[in-house]
Amino acid sequence: MTPRFPDRLLLPLAFDPARLAADMDAISSGGWVAHFVQQNYDGDWSVIPLRGPAGARHPVQMIYSDPTCPDYADTPLLAAAPYLRDVLGRFACPLQAVRLMRLSPGSLIKEHRDLDLAFEDGTVRIHIPVTTNDGVDFRLNGSRCAMEAGSAWYLRLSDPHKVANRGDSDRVHLVIDATVNDWVRDLFERALATEPGRAA
Repeated sequence: MTPRFPDRLLLPLAFDPARLAADMDAISSGGWVAHFVQQNYDGDWSVIPLRGPAGARHPVQMIYSDPTCPDYADTPLLAAAPYLRDVLGRFACPLQAVRLMRLSPGSLIKEHRDLDLAFEDGTVRIHIPVTTNDGVDFRLNGSRCAMEAGSAWYLRLSDPHKVANRGDSDRVHLVIDATVNDWVRDLFERALATEPGRAA
């Protein structure tokens, strides 16, 4: 099947990086949880769960993005993050796992694929950078994707991708897994129509 959309798409959404970071700081005292797929990274890759499988109580269970899970719920940490709640409220589609994901300086995520994370498979992953730096090198299908804080991106992560943080500050993204519906289709179509080189 030929993909309907490119492997990366800048969405027509924008958020306030300072407010994103303030909410992150407010809830980070609860502790970052090391990503459990340790063979996929070197260094420090850690997570704060904001939505996870309903009924999950252990932090590792809460950060797991289970493709077979039928029911997701907000975690207690989201209640202390009003702007992040507002951001999620902009998404008029069913939300699955939502996490803050931090890659510390000098750390890297090895090349891998996240199966079924593509528009054509019915689940999309949206990245909203909260904090970043010029030393972050995100590669999707071998090509670099530079993302500014506060922007929102669809990334087809069923394709090969990897990340290195060669800067001197944390790279933190708000990562949203969502079910494709008519709102998502319309959002992506609008993004595609405004891509450079395409007629508006």
